[in-house]
Amino acid sequence: MPISTLPQSALLTFIEHLEVERNVSHLTIRNYSHYLRRFNEWFLNNGYTDLKELNQDVMRSYRVYLSRYEDSQGRTLCKRTQSYYIISLRSLLKFLVKNDVSVLHPEKIDLPKAESHHMRFLNIEKIESLLNQPGLSKKGGLRDKAILEVLFSTGLRVSELIGLNRDQIDLKSREFGVIGKGRRPRVVFLSYRAVDWLRRYLNSREDNWQPIFIRYSGTKPDLLSDGEEMRLTSRSVQRLVDKYCRKAKLPIKISPHGIRHSFATDLLSNGASLRDVQEMLGHKNIATTQIYTHITKPQLRKVHDEKHSSF
Repeated sequence: MPISTLPQSALLTFIEHLEVERNVSHLTIRNYSHYLRRFNEWFLNNGYTDLKELNQDVMRSYRVYLSRYEDSQGRTLCKRTQSYYIISLRSLLKFLVKNDVSVLHPEKIDLPKAESHHMRFLNIEKIESLLNQPGLSKKGGLRDKAILEVLFSTGLRVSELIGLNRDQIDLKSREFGVIGKGRRPRVVFLSYRAVDWLRRYLNSREDNWQPIFIRYSGTKPDLLSDGEEMRLTSRSVQRLVDKYCRKAKLPIKISPHGIRHSFATDLLSNGASLRDVQEMLGHKNIATTQIYTHITKPQLRKVHDEKHSSF
């Protein structure tokens, strides 16, 4: 049966393809669905009914729409977010072209020029200050302490962190496997300190819910449930990291991903190779890990002084 070029039908077929044939993560499916539904809404609102009507002029209008978009609170889309919208649409078109559907070829669509951005990370002194901020008299503080320690010990992405379950982690071996970006598996390692705080936090729990990091607010399910609805969200982790950064009076605003950057920076500063860091971060290509090569530059003067035969 031929694939429909009606926007909504094509979108649903593509999402099913991602889920069943590509086996991509639920987060990726959710993001692609969001980006493509907004395109579908814009496309239909502008009088178009068939993806075969999508051409370079229509694409130009859509890009202007993304560039000028403001939500109800006056927030706009940064260039990186605009790129995600275009990437998702190109993926849809690539899927249709591969299935012999006559639509605009994705290679004719250029990505927006990315904004340059400064990579934020903390040195070990600032990281220690951040890790020491949660108050330990309440369960929430003990949980937050365990979260910060695990983030810095493992370099996990926030989506990987919140997806952790009790039966996934072996505290004795101090290592466990995760399925990261692109469905790539890797092994991550816990420091003795992270194990200690994680054990304290889990011992404070009176439930048997599967998620390791749970919320303490709102309604709670029966203790016999798996507790999936109690799982902490990415946004919650981002908020708590931001809270402790402000509490520590850090000179820069850091995010969970900034802690990941700090993890990689610390490894390289202490002599780890790029290949080792690549594997621990779960990067597909070494080129992605090379953004951290700035860390080795301060060491060049020491190498020059020690190894160069100058006077």
